[in-house]
Amino acid sequence: MLSSMTAFSRQQLEEDWGSLVWEIRSVNHRYLETSLRLPESFRALETPIREHIRKKLNRGKVECQLRFHPGDIRNADLSLNRSLIDQLVTVSNELKSLAIEAAPISQMEILKWPGVLEDKETDVATIEKHAFELFQIALTDLMSNRKREGKELKGVIEKRLQSIREIVASVRENMPTILANQKQNLLLRLEDFKAELEPVRLEQEVAILAQKADVDEELVRLDAHLKEVGRVLSLSGQTGRRLDFLMQELNREANTLSSKSIVADTTLNAVELKVLIEQMREQIQNIE
Repeated sequence: MLSSMTAFSRQQLEEDWGSLVWEIRSVNHRYLETSLRLPESFRALETPIREHIRKKLNRGKVECQLRFHPGDIRNADLSLNRSLIDQLVTVSNELKSLAIEAAPISQMEILKWPGVLEDKETDVATIEKHAFELFQIALTDLMSNRKREGKELKGVIEKRLQSIREIVASVRENMPTILANQKQNLLLRLEDFKAELEPVRLEQEVAILAQKADVDEELVRLDAHLKEVGRVLSLSGQTGRRLDFLMQELNREANTLSSKSIVADTTLNAVELKVLIEQMREQIQNIE
């Protein structure tokens, strides 16, 4: 199943010790690029989160943000993180030795520092565990949203593919008549020169001109590329790059068809092909 690179997920958990909110959004990107915004007290989660994302996603720019709101402090059994306070005081003293006019750190500033006040009843490791589990839920939801949008993109692309197949079939059906009319027109225009040209040479020239206008090879290649696009659309995993390459090949054949066109209808068909191919390419930019 196709997966889009564009999706969003928000998951929230409410407990006595506070609330956790994860927001994950992803957009299209050539490679996998992850950015995390975590509260300082949750920095230990950064590595496992990045590893988990790498296992689940292949492409896309993924932005993850965690917000933590502690529970009601009035009912909390608070204590001081003495180790962290000692570090803050040590750093403050070092700064005073470097800058004479530096203001000393105040008690309230120390208390405001993340992690200085601890709730004895709240196990930090437990909160981290809940945060990581909630992240896994959010990422699973994001992947589901990506697949749901991928399914919609597949439907849009398949409609364009069907339109292209119809155009190719129309050109193939009309080509014998077009070539026959072109040959007749050439013979009429060369009527005045028949006396000067040998019949065999005249037929050779007409055959060469007809060959230059024949687009059967381009139509065969278009058919082959269309079949390959349909096959890739049914695959799972990374298909975006493959589909993008096929769009380039389809566009190449459409350009050749346009350059070899000898009637206005074929030219218009070639233009319509290029419009449809570009519409597909725009959608494929979002496929993983």
